[in-house]
Amino acid sequence: MLKFEGKELGLGVVNPRTDRVETPEEVKAAVVRALALYPLEKIFLNPDCGFGTFSSRPLNTADVAVQKLKSIVEAA
Repeated sequence: MLKFEGKELGLGVVNPRTDRVETPEEVKAAVVRALALYPLEKIFLNPDCGFGTFSSRPLNTADVAVQKLKSIVEAA
């Protein structure tokens, strides 16, 4: 088992580079996989690389980004 004492993990659970909206169930499955290596209280759910990375040339509409963020919220 990997140990990262004192560290928190920002788990990228949605892909900002695609317009496919991940379901809350897919997000939860990613968390379950991470729990094999990391304690729940140290895991935070994030978009993979964040949406701001692409602010000067967005790959998705604001609506798709909002839908992806809603999936993260529902899964949490």
